[in-house]
Amino acid sequence: MARVNVERTGDVFEATNDRGARVLMGTSDQEGVFSPVELLLAALGGCEQVSVEPLTAKRGHRLARLAATVEAEKVATSRLGTITITYDVELPEGDEAAAEVFAKVARRVHESYCTVGNALKEPMKVEQVLPGPS
Repeated sequence: MARVNVERTGDVFEATNDRGARVLMGTSDQEGVFSPVELLLAALGGCEQVSVEPLTAKRGHRLARLAATVEAEKVATSRLGTITITYDVELPEGDEAAAEVFAKVARRVHESYCTVGNALKEPMKVEQVLPGPS
């Protein structure tokens, strides 16, 4: 089970996990924090990259650089348009097969293996639990 705690701390919100990691978030006009939408985009890019990296390396093609820009435009209130992931990759010097291996792995991860991407592509139930009356 994945779980995070989100709590207001002053003017921002802090998400923490059981391993002690912390991320600050707030509105898109606040300095020094991620907005929730930016965290969603980061989660998608991170999910793909943490899957692509070991699978490419396992096939003997450790990339010299692996980065991506993840973008989405807000098309309506509370709605994003298509999310685009643009990879920036530096292939290992002298490794002629790395580009093809990377492309195949990245495509497979995007289509099937990224849990965050799959959650965004498929309808998913989200439940809310509110405290009872006091």
